[in-house]
Amino acid sequence: MFRLILASLVLCLAATAQGLDIQVNGLFKGSAILTIDGRQQLLKVGKASAEGVLLLAADTQQAVVRVNGERRVLTLSRHISSKYNSHSKKEWAIRRNRFDQYISKALVNGIRTEVLVDTGANTVAMSSQQARALNLDYLDGRPGVVRTASGESRAYTVLLRSVDVGGIRVNAVQAVVIEGSFPETVLLGMTFLKHVDMREKGDILYLQARF
Repeated sequence: MFRLILASLVLCLAATAQGLDIQVNGLFKGSAILTIDGRQQLLKVGKASAEGVLLLAADTQQAVVRVNGERRVLTLSRHISSKYNSHSKKEWAIRRNRFDQYISKALVNGIRTEVLVDTGANTVAMSSQQARALNLDYLDGRPGVVRTASGESRAYTVLLRSVDVGGIRVNAVQAVVIEGSFPETVLLGMTFLKHVDMREKGDILYLQARF
């Protein structure tokens, strides 16, 4: 089973400075993925793009750039770029970790948790421990049995109100809750992933909303 594990923070931000459209597609500690006038590139702190955009600082919350002598802070916000309207598709970028996994934060029913993308999983899946942390009344779900590495376990099929990864929100997402502590991280399966387009470039996984 091909497994990706989703973690890290990215989203679409934009700013306009002296005619340049700057869109942030990825935020990491010490680097950021920027789209500058339609050309996507990875900048590290202290490095400048060919257009003269210098990345002064970056973490998972914001990027600080200097453009034409002006210091600009790009934080999580709606598009304000003159070249991209508010209906532009949201894109979320996740850097692969040293275990070849993609990990990210997400909002499940509005509650923040860590998730992993698993293209081999038919549905979003979580342990009963995680379900309780998310305040899910999973025992009201449809009961069943699933097979795990440790044998058969009781499971419940539930309907999540929403799953939001990097601003890409999907409502009414089917999920399975497995009694016990497996999986250790919420699996982001195909009941969410079928609503996004995915592509890998280098060690970055991009998720893009289809609508």
